[in-house]
Amino acid sequence: MNRPTSVLLVVAALLSSASAMGQGTLDRIRERGELRIGYRTDARPLSFEENGAPAGYSVDLCKRVAAGIGGQLNLPAMKATYVPVTADNRFDALVKGDIDIECGATTVTLKRMERVDFTLMTFVTGGTFLSKAESRIGGPADLAGKRVAVPRGTSTATALEAYLKENSVNARVVTVDDRDAGMARLQRGDVDALAGDQIVLLGNALEALEANKNANFSFADALFSYEPYAFMVRRNDPDFRLVVNRELAEVFRNGDQAQIYQNWVGSNGVKPSPMLIAMYLVQGLSE
Repeated sequence: MNRPTSVLLVVAALLSSASAMGQGTLDRIRERGELRIGYRTDARPLSFEENGAPAGYSVDLCKRVAAGIGGQLNLPAMKATYVPVTADNRFDALVKGDIDIECGATTVTLKRMERVDFTLMTFVTGGTFLSKAESRIGGPADLAGKRVAVPRGTSTATALEAYLKENSVNARVVTVDDRDAGMARLQRGDVDALAGDQIVLLGNALEALEANKNANFSFADALFSYEPYAFMVRRNDPDFRLVVNRELAEVFRNGDQAQIYQNWVGSNGVKPSPMLIAMYLVQGLSE
């Protein structure tokens, strides 16, 4: 192979690669006939595994989104493939194209917008502490000298650090791989509290109660952060984001989210907060 031909092949390969990287999500879905949905396995009741299949509030919302995308693209046979992701790898999975959308329990932050984009909000909760009832952590004063577990790579970890500093609390922060690991340490007594988003900690507590009916847990009196959730999509892809937002807005506008909420959250005796109700109303955008 002579030098000019070699150079031309290299240039062609680079252009092909650049074209693929610049391809929109909707085009990839059309080509594959497949929507790849990332979901968390450890964020009950929003996103988890039940009998080996993805389940939860966020998963059900994404099922509605998937059906809507198939309709808008005129792809009735479009396949929805669910790909498990973790708190650590969810961003890379989206950026690299392993998934097209992440439907879990991800908080919207400006820092994260440097790497990914977000849809309309899907849930609103806040950071709090879960502890054993007999050694309840009710507020900042109860945290002094205590060990607090928090999952790494979460917005809760950042908010917890700020909260402890703001309240001049000398607590030992114990970083864990995920909420399941933190919950195990709490139950063993290795830590005094587990920090996390209230709705997800509720799921952890419910799972623990299913395994041991004598277990007894308590939540702190107040939230230490505001956590707006949304689905993650790739940056600079407004066409795909609009398709997803159109489906979410229709769900909120028609009130269909009420049954989804009841199935996964309300059935546990948790009523939607005024803030969450307002979110549904504000984001039920009209066409």
